[in-house]
Amino acid sequence: MNDKQLRQDVIDELEFEPSIDAADIGVLVEDGVVTLNGHVPLYAHKLAAERAAWRVRGVKAVVQDIEVRHAGDRSSNEEVAKRALDILRWDGTVPEQVHVTMNDGWLTLSGQVDWQYQRDNAEKDLRGLSGVVGITNNITLKPVAQAGTVRKRIEDALKRNAEIQAGQIQVEINDGGTVTISGEVDNWVEKRAVERAIWSIPGVRALHDNLVIA
Repeated sequence: MNDKQLRQDVIDELEFEPSIDAADIGVLVEDGVVTLNGHVPLYAHKLAAERAAWRVRGVKAVVQDIEVRHAGDRSSNEEVAKRALDILRWDGTVPEQVHVTMNDGWLTLSGQVDWQYQRDNAEKDLRGLSGVVGITNNITLKPVAQAGTVRKRIEDALKRNAEIQAGQIQVEINDGGTVTISGEVDNWVEKRAVERAIWSIPGVRALHDNLVIA
């Protein structure tokens, strides 16, 4: 596929995505590398645009240059941080040990939780919050299992997942809970399915994804 056709496919996918208005998003393509620019009103829309670009067959990489511009008066850091903390407290899956700091529209999450889904939920809860231009997730996971146990659970999870060709994926893990995966997958959807399967395992603290989209 040439760059011209790939650019049009990305534009079409952005327009097809119901969660965003793509009118102010620009698309550049060079050698399969997609650059997204322009502006959106919410940080969640910026992430949705990137996910939409990755869904297009032939995309090798995505450069994210979209700016978050909020309509109307911009809330103070204190107001946004307080709303963020309230939202997290309303989510029963997010422990109170999760903390929020705010600097010029950028949220930083910290603390320690038991499960990756709790870490993910804390970030997802805040993506659509007005006044947020970006999120850094520094929440850490508590170590709960030895490397051998984690490896067995990962291998079993990959075999159960219908979206994944488990035989083409190699898994390495150390006692600190850092998992490294390598091998080939057919598309970005399968790559994400592998990541989700691994992060669902207790004891995984970090993931180095070296998977290649064939």
